[in-house]
Amino acid sequence: MPAPKKKKNKSLSGPFCRTPREVGLFAKEHHIEIVDLKYIDIFGAWQHFSIPVSDLTDFKSVDSSLWAEGIGIDGSSIQGFQEIHESDILLIPDPSTVRLDPICKHPTLSVICDIREPATGQSYSRDPRFIAKKAEDYLKKTKIADTSYWGPEAEFFIFDDIRYGQNENSGFYFLDSSEGNWNAGRDERPNLGYKQKNKGGYCPVAPHDTLQDIRTEIMLTLRGIGIPVEVHHHEVATAGQCEIAIRYSPLVEMADNLMMSKYVIKNIARKNNKVATFMPKPIFMDNGSGMHCHQSLWKNGRPLFYDATGYASISQLCKWYLGGLLKHTASLLAFAAPTTNSYKRLVPGFEAPVNLAYSASNRSAACRIPMYSSHPGAKRIEFRPPDPLCNPYLTFAAMLMAGLDGIQNKIDPGEPIDENIYELDEKKMEKVKHAPKSLEEALNALEADHGYLLKGGVFTQDVINTWLKLKRTIDIDQVRQRPHPWEFHLYFDQ
Repeated sequence: MPAPKKKKNKSLSGPFCRTPREVGLFAKEHHIEIVDLKYIDIFGAWQHFSIPVSDLTDFKSVDSSLWAEGIGIDGSSIQGFQEIHESDILLIPDPSTVRLDPICKHPTLSVICDIREPATGQSYSRDPRFIAKKAEDYLKKTKIADTSYWGPEAEFFIFDDIRYGQNENSGFYFLDSSEGNWNAGRDERPNLGYKQKNKGGYCPVAPHDTLQDIRTEIMLTLRGIGIPVEVHHHEVATAGQCEIAIRYSPLVEMADNLMMSKYVIKNIARKNNKVATFMPKPIFMDNGSGMHCHQSLWKNGRPLFYDATGYASISQLCKWYLGGLLKHTASLLAFAAPTTNSYKRLVPGFEAPVNLAYSASNRSAACRIPMYSSHPGAKRIEFRPPDPLCNPYLTFAAMLMAGLDGIQNKIDPGEPIDENIYELDEKKMEKVKHAPKSLEEALNALEADHGYLLKGGVFTQDVINTWLKLKRTIDIDQVRQRPHPWEFHLYFDQ
C-alpha cells in the first residue's frame, strides 16, 4: 500500500475541486443545472435534496454563501437525529467532495455535506462524517501516525427479481437470478445451462459470468468521476455475487468514495433492469457478502506496519494494532456487522471470518495479513468480519480506535494460527475465541466495552446510547416479533 501520489488540479474535474470558486468554474464548464446535496444518516444511507445551481454559485463573498452558512433541514425526519422539539440542523457542502453525478438525466453536481447545529454553529455530534473526521484528527494527536489508509472490499449481489412482504397473516421473500443454481432445471425455452454452482462463482469467464458488461459499466462510470476502481470480478456465491474494488485512500475520503460506489452500483443495476443489494446473506446455503477492510498506518510517508524481520513481515506496532482489533471485535461488530441478517453470514462453513485469530494469507482467520507483495508500502492487515450494510464512517472510525487502543496498551494478539481453523481438532478449537453469533450479542458487547471509542471525544456516549436504542428497537425487536417461515415447518403440525 505505497503512499499515493498527490492529485494535480488540471481540469478542475469534480474530485479535484477544493474551493467554492473552483466549484463555480467547474459547474460553468459542465453546464450544470442542479446541485444535489447528500448527507449520511446514522445507519449509513445517503439522504439528499436538490437545488438550482445558481443557489450554490451566485455569491459575492464566500463567507456569506451557502458554503459557510449552510442550508437548513428537518433533522427530526431522519431516524437517529433530532427530536421534533429541536428539529433544525444545517447542511454545509464540502467542496472537496464535488463530482458530476453520473446517474441524473439533467447535468447535476453531487456534493456531500457536513452537518452543524444552527444555534451554536458547531459540528453535529451524531453526524457520522464528523465522527470519522474526529478519528483522523485523534490519530494525529496520538503522534502514533499521521495517516490511516483504508481499502474495503464491498461484495454485493445483482439479481433479476426480488419480491418480499409481510402482514398479519403472511410473510415471504422471493429472489431470482438467471445465474442461480436453483434454475438449472427451469424451462427457459431453451435453458442453456451455464448456471453458477453454489460456492462456484469465483472468477469464471462468460458465458457463466453474465454480469461482465454491467460491472465494466460500473467501473468506467466510477473512474469517470474520479473514483479509482482497480478491479472487478464475479464472487464466490451463485446468482450474481460481485465485487468492485476501489483503490485505498485515507479514512474519510474512502468512506465518501464507498458511498458513491454503492450509489452508482445500485443505479446502474437498475438501468439494466436488475437490482443490486448489499444485504449480507440473501441466499440460503451459499456464501454471504462481506466487506473485508484492508488498513494500515503511516507516519511522515513511512509505513508503520512493515518489519522485514517480523512474522509475515509485520512490525510489533502492527501486532498491537491487531491485538486491539481482536480484543474489541465483539463490540466493533455492533457497527461493522450492524443487522440481524449480518449474523446469518457470520456462521462457520461459508468462508465466514468467525474465528478471532490472525494469520498470513489465511482466510479462515478474522485478521488476515495479505502476502501478495513484499513491498514495505503494501504491508497491511485485513479485518474480515465487517459487511457492506455498515455505516463506513462509523465502522472505519471504530476499527481505527480499536487498533490505536491496542497500540497504546500494547495488547498482545497471541500467536498466529497458520492452518485451516475450520478444521482444527476440538482441543485446539477450544482456545480460539469466536465472533458474536447475533446482533443482540454484539450490542451487549458494545454496551459493556466502548471506552476505547470515547477517547479523544471521537464517539460520544450519546452516539453509543442512540445506536444501542435504535438497533434494539428497530432491528432486534421488530424481527423477533415476526413469525419466521421456517417456524411453520418446525412447529405448525406438532
